[in-house]
Amino acid sequence: MNKYIVVNQPEKWNFSIENIKVISSQEYLTNPEYSLLKKARIFNLCKDYSYQSKGYYVSLLAEARGHLPIPTIKNIVDLKALTLVKIVSDEFDDIIQQSLKNIKSQDFTLSIYFGQNVAHKYKELSVLFYKHFQVPFLRIKFNHTTKWNILSIKAISESEIPLEHKESVQEFANQYFSKKRYDIPKLNRSDFDLAILVNPKDPAPPSNAKALKKFIDLAEKMNIYAEIIDPKDLSRLSSFDALFIRQSTEVNNETYAFARKAQREGLAIIDYPDAILKCCNKVYMAEALQNANINTPKTIIVHKDNKQMVLDKVGLPCVLKAPDSTFSFGVKKAKTEAEYYELVSEMLKESDLIIAQEFCPSDYDWRIGILDDKPFFACKYYMAKGHWQIYNWNAKKKDDQDGDADCLPIESVPKKVLNMAIKSAKLIGKGLYGVDIKVVNKVPMVIEINDNPNIDFGVEDAYYGDLVYTEILSALKKRIDSNE
Repeated sequence: MNKYIVVNQPEKWNFSIENIKVISSQEYLTNPEYSLLKKARIFNLCKDYSYQSKGYYVSLLAEARGHLPIPTIKNIVDLKALTLVKIVSDEFDDIIQQSLKNIKSQDFTLSIYFGQNVAHKYKELSVLFYKHFQVPFLRIKFNHTTKWNILSIKAISESEIPLEHKESVQEFANQYFSKKRYDIPKLNRSDFDLAILVNPKDPAPPSNAKALKKFIDLAEKMNIYAEIIDPKDLSRLSSFDALFIRQSTEVNNETYAFARKAQREGLAIIDYPDAILKCCNKVYMAEALQNANINTPKTIIVHKDNKQMVLDKVGLPCVLKAPDSTFSFGVKKAKTEAEYYELVSEMLKESDLIIAQEFCPSDYDWRIGILDDKPFFACKYYMAKGHWQIYNWNAKKKDDQDGDADCLPIESVPKKVLNMAIKSAKLIGKGLYGVDIKVVNKVPMVIEINDNPNIDFGVEDAYYGDLVYTEILSALKKRIDSNE
């Protein structure tokens, strides 16, 4: 795709950018060559975006020509809407107050260049404003009364950049223009726009970088616009049609807030907030599986008054689980009675109820991927080296943190295991689940139902390949089509 930087006076443009042509707004607006251009990304850096100015028309005509402008006309209009500035001020208030709390003066100006500020400490705030307004050069003025308030938000021209900022801006420009994707939705006629929620700081992300790329690339082939968003993008969620959560889910982290907002606004979701609530709580899961007569290891809900009874019924060694444990975090094994009482006392300080489960050693667990009641991948997850779990977060070497995995055709899964996985997932409802099942003495038993199972490149897709990704994307499309 051809890339153009459009400015009022190219001869006064002071930044050196490789492989991007700098042209004047007059040339872009009047030269027939550009109106006939089929594919182009237009970076509109005109000095004025006011209504019916050249800067305004550059973005307007870019959209009419099927080009991809940054900023869009919507972005430009947003800057002028006082009500939107008020909404943004309210939504960003916590981060504004936190970012500016150490400033002693009553006034502060934040200049944002390609989503960055020259002071690293304002990075989070800069990214937030840029992603919302998507204007390359932005200036926000704040004033402090009882708290920090936004006075104005406006686009600035290159000529307004202070000399001492120019070196940093050149660096920001190089980083920005080297990207293959930008922060605005594509202006094509895609079937729908998909937000994929990813937390860059997730200690155990449910999809690796190659898998995320697969989702993006295959979505494009399916005429779906897909964009990676992060936990700071809640305010942008309503601009999408669907949400796919690829961050470790917890009731108390942002994933639940995203799922609830998506549900309230009618977005297609994987996974629903109900699934997060249910699967993230081991107490709920123990009760639901027991009531459905689905075989599990001996399981007891532990509280302060039944600690001894648990030992009598479950025995030692036993596995103790915090209600909201994920990816083996919060899961302990008690080998002795003393260790059991110590761990239980410690865990009951955090929660009134925990889970004690019979220890059932095995070489591997089955992981059956279920999507809307149908199995679509099957893996054997082997225990981490020298450990009793699939994950060993205390391993000295990173390579020893998790065990190997084999991905198999669904037809190779024992019928009892497959039927148990399908039945278990139906307890939660439609959605994407990973059901973990052990087979001990030829008897299958459910260990876990995960609402946010791993889809990693080279693991869960090792047998069915691209089909694993396209099944999920198709499920989201089906939700949209049926207004689920």
